[in-house]
Amino acid sequence: MFTRRSLIKRLSAAPFIGSWFGSSLPFATLGAALPTAAKRNVIQELGLRTFINAAGTYTAMTASLMPDEVMDTINAASKEFMMLEEVQDKVGERIAKLVHSEAAMVTAGCWSAMVLGMAGVLTGKDEKKIAQLPHLEYTGMKSQVIVQKAHNTGYVHAITNTGVMVVEIETLEEAEKAINERTAMLWFLNYAAPQGKITHEEWVALGKKHTIPTMIDIAADVPPVENLWKFNDMGFDLVCISGGKAMRGPQSAGLLMGKKDLIAAARLNGPPRGGNIGRGMKVNKEEILGMYVALERYINQDHAKEWKEWETRIAHIDTAVKKVTGVQTETFVPPIANHTPALRISWHRDQIKLSPQDLQEKLRKGNPSIEVVGGEKGTQSISLTVFMLKPGQEKIVAKRLAEELSSASA
Repeated sequence: MFTRRSLIKRLSAAPFIGSWFGSSLPFATLGAALPTAAKRNVIQELGLRTFINAAGTYTAMTASLMPDEVMDTINAASKEFMMLEEVQDKVGERIAKLVHSEAAMVTAGCWSAMVLGMAGVLTGKDEKKIAQLPHLEYTGMKSQVIVQKAHNTGYVHAITNTGVMVVEIETLEEAEKAINERTAMLWFLNYAAPQGKITHEEWVALGKKHTIPTMIDIAADVPPVENLWKFNDMGFDLVCISGGKAMRGPQSAGLLMGKKDLIAAARLNGPPRGGNIGRGMKVNKEEILGMYVALERYINQDHAKEWKEWETRIAHIDTAVKKVTGVQTETFVPPIANHTPALRISWHRDQIKLSPQDLQEKLRKGNPSIEVVGGEKGTQSISLTVFMLKPGQEKIVAKRLAEELSSASA
């Protein structure tokens, strides 16, 4: 027999107890099914275009889609309060073990990892120096970072945000001559490694010889999964990577991995503290935990099986478009960034009256909308990749490409 107390105890487990007690409904109706409001579709409400992503993990295209495990973690974390520093402590310990580094932290993307890592190199744990960034003059802090000419791209702005000046060199001999008492760090852009004249190993050795920290940017450079620990094992002092690309963590998250003292200093230059250069580079508990689960999931998945699936998808699209007269195809794998099977589709303009830009626009405006990448300048080609496709979408991409190329045939 129910007592009033036992009944209230049972009802308190229901999410709508408040509405029950505030209504005049008789107890007999409490078990009746209540109508539920339709879920709000904000994407549709705002008229936002969604599309099939056959282009890749571009920031402008919102990078990747997070798996259910990651979203489950984010949703669960959103319902509880935690101390942000403790979340970083616990997650950092786990991540460091996974990637063979002394320490690690989740950052607001790869860019943030570079800013905070650079800041940590400059300031150490000195609170006065932390408060002075990005003003280096008369502070006693070092002010120069050596970068290979081929690596001196727009991404160096991440490190120059701290106030340092880039010293551009080309050869190992030039790097040796450029090192002086103001040299704070040696910065390496992995994507540009083939164009540079100094190898990874030589760069690390140079840093160790002169006791100067080395940092490498590997933003989009998994797969292969081994790159997550390769450069830590090689001896780089700091390794920076995006979290929302192939690992499919939150797009606004990244990882800074490396030496324990430098990671500790980097954290002092960021949130939740104020009065530092990184206060605005906030990462919430949901992103930190979601990034950890995404990393763990990525490392443990069957990469050989996944690669074969990508090759199968590429082959399906390749077979479909090659049936169109005048079309040529080439499968390839980018050597470093976005290192996954890809397909280059080219055609003769006299046989297919269509520019690459026209084809992109027709795919973009179709239903469903599809995004691909334009080919090299001056060529009649487009490129695509399949590692961001949902299962079965390769069939839609193949069909739409064949339709548009066929309809433009002379």
